[in-house]
Amino acid sequence: MDETLAPPPHHAPVFIDDFSRGLDEERWIAHYLPQWTVPERSQARYSIVEAGLQLRIESDQLDWREEDAPLRVSNVQTAVFSGAIGSTRGTHRHRPDGLEVRTEMPSRQLFAPTRGRIDLTVAATTDEGCMLAAWLVGTEQRSEEDAGEICIFEIDADAISTTTRARTGIKAHHDPSLMTDMAEVVLPFDASEMHTWTVIWGDGETVIGCEGRVLRRIAQSPDYPMMLLIDLFEIGAPSGGYPKTAVISEVRAWC
Repeated sequence: MDETLAPPPHHAPVFIDDFSRGLDEERWIAHYLPQWTVPERSQARYSIVEAGLQLRIESDQLDWREEDAPLRVSNVQTAVFSGAIGSTRGTHRHRPDGLEVRTEMPSRQLFAPTRGRIDLTVAATTDEGCMLAAWLVGTEQRSEEDAGEICIFEIDADAISTTTRARTGIKAHHDPSLMTDMAEVVLPFDASEMHTWTVIWGDGETVIGCEGRVLRRIAQSPDYPMMLLIDLFEIGAPSGGYPKTAVISEVRAWC
């Protein structure tokens, strides 16, 4: 598809962060889906660097859950919700074998729009066994069916060269109004350098793009509060050098 993305709105973003003042706890929760595990396993490793927020996987980092090992993750997200310990209520019930709350989380909706535009400037990782991803996920606080996902991108380290392969699209999860529609796209650049990704959703359509070009135009969109997650994963047994890193340079959003 050779289509130019619409320019950003003329009005100021409702959410903007370049991490120049550190990680703002009024904007970001530095844990990955903490309700399904325990804090020492969900806690992100990160540093503030000149380019922005550097997500890190370190040699002593624990697996996100023991039963998911080997899987380590450093993530920032803009909301959290769960039921009581032992409950199956909580944001992003993404595992088909079921999840139960291990750490009850008070609801925090720091940023969870129902529609809008988000621009993310990131540099993906080329470290062995890693993946950088960005998703919008239904918070599920209103209903368990508010569970759809917009996958802005999933980029495996071994998919990056002078060109880059990325997965992008929509995952229905527990939302009966959506159909899963994922595709692999090929980008004519090295995604380990800084590039800006865009998602625009609402009125029954989702548009995903990068560097000003449309990658996917999908005739469906969630219409409930969605939180943003940006994650660095290491999938598989520890290998290679540490730390493994990716950088988030800036996030801008209009609603």
